[in-house]
Amino acid sequence: MSVTVNGLDELKKLAGSDLGTSAWIEVTQERINTFAEATGDHQWIHTDVEKATEGPFGAPIAHGYLTLSLFIPLFTELLDVQGVTTKVNYGLDKVRFPAPVKVGSRIRLVAKLASVEDVPGGAQITVDGTLDIEGGGKPAAVVRSLSRFYA
Repeated sequence: MSVTVNGLDELKKLAGSDLGTSAWIEVTQERINTFAEATGDHQWIHTDVEKATEGPFGAPIAHGYLTLSLFIPLFTELLDVQGVTTKVNYGLDKVRFPAPVKVGSRIRLVAKLASVEDVPGGAQITVDGTLDIEGGGKPAAVVRSLSRFYA
């Protein structure tokens, strides 16, 4: 379910609100391999299925930064800010990876709009997000993300 706001004034009214939960997305070996190709990170624990199956997690696992990169497409399911000219990622205040994401796992985002602050020409939002692993005891990632929207 997506929350849609029109403009920065409506966005500001959402400060402190839960944004809900995204749909599940599967982390496939193909996705992991594509990420490895894009980044040059071919560590065996991600890309060598046979060796990783014998490794500490019993299966290949997603790169932590692959898991983190899925934050944005999942987040866009939760909040749609219209009536602005530009939307940019501004950075991260905190990221942790409490549990590995094994190949074939599904993850989803649970997010809260922690704050909305004025910046020159727009607004900056802080989002607290948790990337849950289906059936997992610990989350894949806990993220505090910053984005800016310009009028």
